[in-house]
Amino acid sequence: MQFSKEECLKFVQENDVRFIRLQFTDIFGRMKNIAITDNQLPQALEQGVMFDGSAVPGFAGVEASDMLLLPDPSTFALIPWRPQQGKVARIICDVKNHDGSQFAGDPRYILKRTLQKAQEKGYVFQVGPECEFFLFHTDDVGQPTTTTHDSAGYCDLAPIDQGENTRREICLVLEEMGFEIETSHHESAAGQHEIDFKYTDALTAADNIMTFKYVVKIIAQRNGLHATFMPKPLQGVNGSGMHINMSLAKDGVNVFNHPETQGELSATAKQFIAGLLEHIKGITAIANPLVNSYKRLVAGYEAPVHIAWSPMNRSPLLRVPSPRGEGTRLELRSPDPSCNPYLTLALLLEAGLDGLNRDLQVTEPVNINIYNLTPDEEKFLKLDRLPSNLQIALEEMKKDPLIHATIGEHIFTKYTIAKAQEWRDYDTTVHQWEIDHYLKNY
Repeated sequence: MQFSKEECLKFVQENDVRFIRLQFTDIFGRMKNIAITDNQLPQALEQGVMFDGSAVPGFAGVEASDMLLLPDPSTFALIPWRPQQGKVARIICDVKNHDGSQFAGDPRYILKRTLQKAQEKGYVFQVGPECEFFLFHTDDVGQPTTTTHDSAGYCDLAPIDQGENTRREICLVLEEMGFEIETSHHESAAGQHEIDFKYTDALTAADNIMTFKYVVKIIAQRNGLHATFMPKPLQGVNGSGMHINMSLAKDGVNVFNHPETQGELSATAKQFIAGLLEHIKGITAIANPLVNSYKRLVAGYEAPVHIAWSPMNRSPLLRVPSPRGEGTRLELRSPDPSCNPYLTLALLLEAGLDGLNRDLQVTEPVNINIYNLTPDEEKFLKLDRLPSNLQIALEEMKKDPLIHATIGEHIFTKYTIAKAQEWRDYDTTVHQWEIDHYLKNY
């Protein structure tokens, strides 16, 4: 259910809601919040709530730190695990400057602006994410470990799958918050899980991804576990991805579908694919934002390495799953769940639209398994690769004017500076691997 301001206030009054969390997302994809009581909600909905933007990395400096959270009442939802007397709810907010003007560094605004551009062309961008995560035990003082007693693999069940009860509870809580859960199952690595929710418009999908990560972590904690969306927490096993299924609709019709063509894929879909492939190197710095993200994007662990596409074949970067008709969609397999979903979806849409605007021609599909190509095979197929580390991805991002134009000067500058520093910190740190391999031998 989507609430109006009046419906939101009425629900709060009639259902003993006493506490409201005003949630927002920073440029690095981390959820933040300010809490108010029910008495303050009418004023918050009309005028917003002031906060210190200089305390949020990537937002504002101390010289202009006053900022506003403006709640979006359509995102109102009860938080089911909080007390049932004096209930707690949340509302997702847009971020404004102190005078109420639009803040250029609000990731949710970036996505809304991009969706508006698509809407002016008659398009609705629809998205279905597939979010993977690990459940680990905590130590005696509640700190996370990378230990799990779970030894299950893909689609295994209890008693081998020891996260089944927690996963079920997550699904039930999400449904109470308005999600429509389609499937949930154990993933390939021990302790790894996936929950998929309904395909929807891109803004709702991005809001849902942020809520999903919040719920997963809280329910895991309540069960004595730690949930992590770190892309590659364990060496030698598959990492966690966030495959993004996407399509464009116009006048209620999926424009990626074309029954009369081979493969039933329209020219629009192929142009969209071409746009994604052309810009994916730079987008990778946003869709795979951590140093650790690139430990997942390596051969041998079911993650894409090469920039290629295919109908059906799961080994390339982008594939076209088998459903056709209104179910025709593209699946991008490189993003991981540590990314900022608002920025990632905005960039994917802009890249696809660029393919349409410029009538880009898609490369030939690759229909063989390319997970473990030899260098000669890679050269023969003329396949390019995704960036192999965060530094290279940032350089590709800086070279792509579409990315700069999409996310704007504020986020582009703050993000690239922060991530470059993250890479330098990692690059100059002496790691345990170096101690183990060099200390005795040199």
